[in-house]
Amino acid sequence: MVWIKLFTSAFIIAAVTELARKFPLYGGIIAALPLISLLSIFWLTVQGETSKQIQSFTLGVILGLPATIVMLLAIYFMLKNSFSFILAVIVGIVSWGVFLFIQKILMAQFNI
Repeated sequence: MVWIKLFTSAFIIAAVTELARKFPLYGGIIAALPLISLLSIFWLTVQGETSKQIQSFTLGVILGLPATIVMLLAIYFMLKNSFSFILAVIVGIVSWGVFLFIQKILMAQFNI
């Protein structure tokens, strides 16, 4: 089962990357689709996980979206302003982590 998941996921990522090489805007739009989330939900269901576990996973995805948006915005603006790719990715990942940390504190503060 693990090999099927690996090959399926790798195939999808490779296909999206190839599309992005030829059509960057459309590749980005497709990459923004919740492919990984849907694949994960599918595999969790196939593996017999409970509805409660899948619901908890889905909530985690929802809670991770704002930080992912912050990360992508940071990378976009760094690259737009001619910073190196590596620096843009590092700043993006740090932004993502800081946002998640602040979000966790706020959620604890408001008992969410």
